[in-house]
Amino acid sequence: MQRRLALLTPLAAALVATGCASLSPAMGLSPAHWDAFNRAQIEGLIASLGKGSPGYNAAKPPYVVFDWDNTSVFLDIEEASLIYQLENLAFGATPAQLEVALRKNIPKKDFLPAHNNAAGKPVNIDLVVPDIVASYTWLYQNSSTLKGSKPLAAVKLDPNYIAFTTKVRYLYEAIGDTFDHDTAYPWVTYLFVGMTEAQVRKLTADTVAWQLKEPVAKVKWTSPAALPGKAGVVSVSWKNGLRLQPEMQELYAAFRNAGFDVWVCSASFVDVIKEISSNPAFGYNNPPDRVLAMELERDANGVIQPEFRRGYDQTQGPGKTKNIQRFLVSKYGYGPSFIAGDSEGDQNMMADFADTKKVLIVNRLRDPKTDIGKFSAMAVQNYGKPDTRYLLQGRDDNTGQWVASQLHTPLGATQGKALK
Repeated sequence: MQRRLALLTPLAAALVATGCASLSPAMGLSPAHWDAFNRAQIEGLIASLGKGSPGYNAAKPPYVVFDWDNTSVFLDIEEASLIYQLENLAFGATPAQLEVALRKNIPKKDFLPAHNNAAGKPVNIDLVVPDIVASYTWLYQNSSTLKGSKPLAAVKLDPNYIAFTTKVRYLYEAIGDTFDHDTAYPWVTYLFVGMTEAQVRKLTADTVAWQLKEPVAKVKWTSPAALPGKAGVVSVSWKNGLRLQPEMQELYAAFRNAGFDVWVCSASFVDVIKEISSNPAFGYNNPPDRVLAMELERDANGVIQPEFRRGYDQTQGPGKTKNIQRFLVSKYGYGPSFIAGDSEGDQNMMADFADTKKVLIVNRLRDPKTDIGKFSAMAVQNYGKPDTRYLLQGRDDNTGQWVASQLHTPLGATQGKALK
């Protein structure tokens, strides 16, 4: 996954002329699909703080923090892993354990009307979980991937398989849309109950290998009419086709080569992020001990439990800032010099550290009422100004690739926009 490194852009050279230390060609970034101004700003940051700068101290190195999902990669590895789990029935839970995980901290109120069933009736946790558990019990007893003897291909022909996979993925979407982030974000991690770190990491590697062969497309599942259960027939859609991001692979390497410590702070499960960010096959090569992510309790044998790790803050929203303060500021004595993210879950850490010189936002047309929407607008307004804090990087969701501008093109659209 190594990419050829390029010489400085004219913009980066201009930054050097205005006071930044020179950046050697080995530390430059390939043009690829970078917005040229963003690339120059980051090259300038590396030059001014990296090991080639006069003030660099290897004992007190600068450090940077990257979000993972939809920032370091295209799409969401946690969501992709869930689909892989469902399609391959790769679970470690008994039916009883799965029911506990499915219900964990979820209120009994109806989901938003957008998640009504095909008959237009509301659905809630007490309606959909019995359906899921009933289908999973059949699968658990029959599938060779669980405790049964039937091949997976044969099991997939049974309506219980379609009902189970659809309703779990539907439940993930309904919970995320209906309830607050503190409730919704940890929920999907509980589905790893009964598994070990090694099993989750293998599942993650298998997920990435599979996703890279999938087309970038919207997928829709509908549960079978022949098995309506209590919740009735429901449907769910999502984006498929996770892609590794070459520009980010190279940026991770450029920071490391310049003497920065590189950290990932993600709202996905810690074992998932450790695997995808450190596995050499995926090109990021970030040490697994440089990950801050969602943590769950484990038993004495390392088996994952459906309970968030006691004494830890969730790594989303204000919790990202709290984790950076707890584990990184306490270690280094100062905040990160660079942060990258894409969502409301990242907006707190983008704003909370005075030491942060540059913030890279992967443009996903965020709501202008949110802080990240406002930061995106600031990036547009201050484009071309060397002292800007916020940088907005464009992406085309039809390909999963960055574009050489600030513009975001949604899946199915042909024109990009800078702001929502």
